[in-house]
Amino acid sequence: MSALAPILQAYFTDKLIRQRRAGPNTLSAYRDTWRLLLQFASHTTATAPSGLDLAQIDAGLVTAFLTYLETERANTAATRNARLAAIRSLFRYAALHSPEHAEDISRVLAIPPKRCDRPVVCFLTAAEIDALLAAPDLATRLGRRDHALLLFACQTGLRVS
Repeated sequence: MSALAPILQAYFTDKLIRQRRAGPNTLSAYRDTWRLLLQFASHTTATAPSGLDLAQIDAGLVTAFLTYLETERANTAATRNARLAAIRSLFRYAALHSPEHAEDISRVLAIPPKRCDRPVVCFLTAAEIDALLAAPDLATRLGRRDHALLLFACQTGLRVS
């Protein structure tokens, strides 16, 4: 068994599940990332996934994997960055448990995320705010409550996020 297999298993069972209490979506996303990376590494190095060593998954291979995600799988920069975050998370864990690979691990951790465009935040116009505040029925208790909450949100600039 390689040095990667026990680290990968301990990372998922000990770090993510027991310590961080990661949710099912996080576990699925990290699992999918590592499944894709192991398949890519296996194909690239001509080594079975069970035989891969931590030293084989170096910065060059991870960078090639991220490029593969964008070119071959047509992933966006945001998806690429999410996959990189999952990879970096495991490598931060591996740094504590495999200090003999510290040099390779530090190179992988140094891979920067790709800059991506963020959507522009739009603001409501005065007419849109007036229409929004006119929507609740002020004759009912719930309507007055909704109007007060909407008025508070508009005057303070509250956002959904």
